[in-house]
Amino acid sequence: MKAIFIPCDQAFNEDVLNILKTYNVRGYTGWDEVQGKGSKTGEPHLGSHAWPSLNYAVLVAVDDDKVKPILTALKELDSTSNVLGLRAFVWNIEEMY
Repeated sequence: MKAIFIPCDQAFNEDVLNILKTYNVRGYTGWDEVQGKGSKTGEPHLGSHAWPSLNYAVLVAVDDDKVKPILTALKELDSTSNVLGLRAFVWNIEEMY
């Protein structure tokens, strides 16, 4: 099993959830109004007067064979905009119940 953490611009929220649905990922944990700033490009998303936009984040646990197709779909979504950001990070899940 793998965990995929997906922080993204709030504008991608519905699209990300639709990708997960496409790959039959039913369970997830999502966070609205997440603050952050990309490490290479992009403007801060801090929910402040100076930087009013915010991010969304979702964490899912998936079988190993679903990771590559989900990452490919997320990368394709990210490529649709030079302004909106989306990243995905994958971790091993050691145990779960």
